[in-house]
Amino acid sequence: MMRLFFCVLALLTATAAQAASLDKIEPANWWVGMKRPTVELMVYGKDIAKAKVTLAPHAGVSLVKVEALESPDYLFVTLAIAPKTKAGELDLAFEVAGQHFDRHYPLLARAPGSAMRQGFSPKDVIYLITPDRFANGDPGNDDVKGYGDKANRRRPGGRHGGDLKGVMDHLDYLEKLGVTQLWLNPVVENAMASYSYHGYSATDFYRVDPRFGANADYRALSQAAKARGMGLIIDVVLNHIGSNHPWVKDLPSQDWLNGTRFHPTNHRRETLHDPHVAASDRAQFNDGWFVPSMPDLNQRNPHLATYLIQNSIWWVEYAGLSGIRIDTWSYSDQAFLAQWSAALMNEYPHLNMVGEEWSTNAAITSYWQRGNHPKDGYVSSLPSLMDFPLQEALIKGLTEPETWNSGISMLYQALANDFLYSAPNNLVVFADNHDMARVMTQLQGDRALWQMAMTFILTTRGIPQIFYGTELAMDPKSSDHGVLRADFPGGWPGDKVNAFTGTGLDGGQRQALGFMQKLLNWRKTAPAISGRLVHYVPQDGVYSYFRLSPAQQVMVVMNKNDKAQTLDLGRFAELKGHQLGHEVLSGNTYSLTGTLTVPAKTAWVLELK
Repeated sequence: MMRLFFCVLALLTATAAQAASLDKIEPANWWVGMKRPTVELMVYGKDIAKAKVTLAPHAGVSLVKVEALESPDYLFVTLAIAPKTKAGELDLAFEVAGQHFDRHYPLLARAPGSAMRQGFSPKDVIYLITPDRFANGDPGNDDVKGYGDKANRRRPGGRHGGDLKGVMDHLDYLEKLGVTQLWLNPVVENAMASYSYHGYSATDFYRVDPRFGANADYRALSQAAKARGMGLIIDVVLNHIGSNHPWVKDLPSQDWLNGTRFHPTNHRRETLHDPHVAASDRAQFNDGWFVPSMPDLNQRNPHLATYLIQNSIWWVEYAGLSGIRIDTWSYSDQAFLAQWSAALMNEYPHLNMVGEEWSTNAAITSYWQRGNHPKDGYVSSLPSLMDFPLQEALIKGLTEPETWNSGISMLYQALANDFLYSAPNNLVVFADNHDMARVMTQLQGDRALWQMAMTFILTTRGIPQIFYGTELAMDPKSSDHGVLRADFPGGWPGDKVNAFTGTGLDGGQRQALGFMQKLLNWRKTAPAISGRLVHYVPQDGVYSYFRLSPAQQVMVVMNKNDKAQTLDLGRFAELKGHQLGHEVLSGNTYSLTGTLTVPAKTAWVLELK
């Protein structure tokens, strides 16, 4: 009888021991020499919250805190790392109910100069890529076991098979085009049942989706781009996750998420600034779910805030990135955004980061820029914003009739609002992006207006961003996201049109590509585009402005009219001492004395001589 008792006891003990597990530690590694003095490890495994944690002696590293929350399956372990700690492996031990888990935790050396990396600037042109729609470099990863959203190019909202290797394979095309920064829509895992290709429903913050490739492929792309003079910008989502994220099934704590899928955001950014706002409206904006499949993260939880901060730092350091684009910026908790941006800029003082605040009201957009000192005392460390007010002004300015307060004068009016910004030259300017109808569609297919729009975006103040395929004047004539994010021609075997080689391009596509190549590559050698902007009040549908630096002076003239217009050059003080203007795109030279006749629907870029 006693023997049976001990057998049963042994079986119960073994079963209890087998029940515990240690499945994952995030981040999987850290670095020595970081300004951030601690790293908090999120440890996941069944019943791991009960573990006793020990750290083997390692010079400069100490175990500061071990904390469990409400879930029995998460444990938060904080390590302090002294400034002169040497790279190596930490030995961590976890003991749960008599079961032991030993883990070697890598502390790596940083790449030389990592902290002082240079972010994107007005010298650059950002090329925005939706990876699933650019090029299929590895058909073998189109469908991966365990992932339900299968590749099907016939479905506009489905996966089409583009991947990181596809981008890597065409860096020569991008270099020849003249772009200097690559912004890829998110590439982290999106293990969603459908519509997973866009990347904005993360199910693993530390893993590249295997249908795009592996983490090492992302880092290799960054390194290969850097060798060609191009940086890589990561697209980060701080506000929400995908509904299939493991957190949704096993929350670390009950306050990890805000609200429920039945309480959507009202998308009213104004509620953060409105002095008359109802508190419930403001809470609904911040805490409501973006869409039912995207649970809203509660960054007021300090462990989640730390997790998101460390994740962004990890990717910059791991992949050698030149910048960050932050999705749905203002939807996240305001205090957290200040904390997150300060932490990133403290670690990388010269990094650039651009937030998506989709408001066409410059007063709202400017609120978030570093150094702006709003009335409520909010302190942001975010260097750049997407310039949605200028994008709206560009489309309306080129498509609406000319009156005293409409038409091309809207460009002048939008730029006159630059007094609201602490650093207008650091805003990212664009004619379209992955969330709106393509610029050719917005301009009703008018190629002359498209060329004017591109000339403006590439010569006005700020940092230009162009959407993949814009160089071909792509016009799907739809604002449906799956349609406007069409496959890049030539990115798939068997494509009859191949823009990478030029095969099958029609005359309009060739003209557009040649125009963009010429303007983009001129821009690389034009110091004026980082210089001062001086513009003049538009007259009779003609807008003129100058880009001025000590080394170069450039005049841009945009004639929106259906007929040629003659300018009296006497009003332009910046022309003093300049006799000739070399037009960059045509190669023609014009006299700058007296008058200048500009053809209909034409933008000229004149280097002053």
